[in-house]
Amino acid sequence: MTDKTRPVDREAFLAAMRLVASTVTVVTTDGASGKVGATVSAFTSLSADPPAVLVCLRSDSRIARAVAANRGFCVNVLPEDAADVARAFAGPSPEDPADRFAGLAITDTAHGPILPRATAFTCALTEEVIHGSHAICIGAVTAISNAGRRPLAYLSGDFHIVRPQGE
Repeated sequence: MTDKTRPVDREAFLAAMRLVASTVTVVTTDGASGKVGATVSAFTSLSADPPAVLVCLRSDSRIARAVAANRGFCVNVLPEDAADVARAFAGPSPEDPADRFAGLAITDTAHGPILPRATAFTCALTEEVIHGSHAICIGAVTAISNAGRRPLAYLSGDFHIVRPQGE
């Protein structure tokens, strides 16, 4: 008999997750803890009644601490031609996290900047749940900026463009 609550091998889990395509997003926040942004792949809708989304952030990261302190965030779904923006917001934060926004024509919102050509969900943080190494941040959607562009996707360690099968 096997233990049904025992987790699978970490490397097997990571290998399987690399085969799951995800939309590429940059989570931003602004407020008393400053303007911070990071590339994130763990984003999903949570409910339509009321409109809510969730993002998962490494709990020890600068972005997670800033989102918690600022009590809000903006999820920017990057357009398919924005791999350079995704790379700019990935990895360790620079000494001044606002440097990542240099040269970008951002639109400021109450909870974080909207990046150029992104479909954005501006959210008030309603709950944060720590699970393992990550903070699950639940946000009430307070505004939407729908750019109407196809999203950039991430799969097997690289960026991809999403196309319908008929194209």
